[in-house]
Amino acid sequence: MPHPLTSLRAGLPALLLMTACTADPAQEAAPRERWTPEQAWDWYDGLPVPVGVNYVPATASNQLEMWQAETWDPDTIDAELALAEDLHINALRVFLHDLAWQQDPEGLLDRMDAFLALADAHGQRTLFVLFDGVWDPEPHAGVQEEPIPGVHNSRWVQSPGREILDDEARQDALLPYLEAVILRFREDPRVLGWDLFNEADNFNIGSYGAVELSPEDKTRRALQLLEKSFAWARAVGPTQPLIAGVYSPMRSWDENGELDPIVAFLLHEPDLSSFHTYEAPDVVADHIEELAVQDRPMLCTEYMGRPVSTLEGVLPVLHDAGVGAFSWGFVSGRTQTIWPWTTWLAPGEGEPDPWFHDLLRPDGSPYDAAEAELLRGGL
Repeated sequence: MPHPLTSLRAGLPALLLMTACTADPAQEAAPRERWTPEQAWDWYDGLPVPVGVNYVPATASNQLEMWQAETWDPDTIDAELALAEDLHINALRVFLHDLAWQQDPEGLLDRMDAFLALADAHGQRTLFVLFDGVWDPEPHAGVQEEPIPGVHNSRWVQSPGREILDDEARQDALLPYLEAVILRFREDPRVLGWDLFNEADNFNIGSYGAVELSPEDKTRRALQLLEKSFAWARAVGPTQPLIAGVYSPMRSWDENGELDPIVAFLLHEPDLSSFHTYEAPDVVADHIEELAVQDRPMLCTEYMGRPVSTLEGVLPVLHDAGVGAFSWGFVSGRTQTIWPWTTWLAPGEGEPDPWFHDLLRPDGSPYDAAEAELLRGGL
């Protein structure tokens, strides 16, 4: 069955499903332009509608604990992805980190390959995120600090850190990381796509505002890296889509009615339309209608922040519109995202009611049986 947003189209065969398993890094990359809407739909129509989660194992507090050799935990990942398979989850959004590559380039690539093998065995494709503008702007490789009790995502780190983002020359030094990662997997059908920069200009005012770049500087520097990232990635020529999402509709226009420069870029550069929403179902429906004018497939790469944005309320809206959907979090663990963002102002105690993010308890049982039933029911 075609996706609900799909009009009748003829064109190229589905790009993702026609490729070989992995690219040969020795082969010269073939640069490409932004996909046309027809190319994007031909790719998307070859897939089931993605029903996914933003995934980090419960044993990792951030991207570095997930990927560094000392804390890499394939047994937990395998067990948790089996639980995801039981819930009919077919897609995973997974964050990388430039420091994990810098300290161990081949090791990171090999662990990514191992992760893809585990996800593929459980029927899941992976959307990798290369850069991230959210939470701690001063990341460091090696042993990570213990999570702060009762605080949401208390050890999540930005990639790159503030000092690199704020230096155009040091931004350019990120090219080998992006190039190596995408080149290794640019023809791999297990990779759903490349999300190049998550919430690039998030100002982190309620958490790290005191040590962040100013909003003006962060917007300027984040836009620089966004522009470079798309140019670099296109030069590698991946067969998978390149995306980055609009995440803050309320900040899309300034007081003079001018479109936010990062939003403007994100509406005209990615291969697919993507967005974040932690709002009620009717607002989500409005977002879908606004982005539909792009005539491109859509992914909602973040949603679900109870009690406003719920799986039962939002997922059917997304799925019925043919929009791929990735809720935040899976098994409750070291990220502590069962707690809301406001715990940066006042840490929580005990178990919050309701949970903010995450679907499963540490023992693998569902937080909400109705959510599990909805997922297993095939929508």
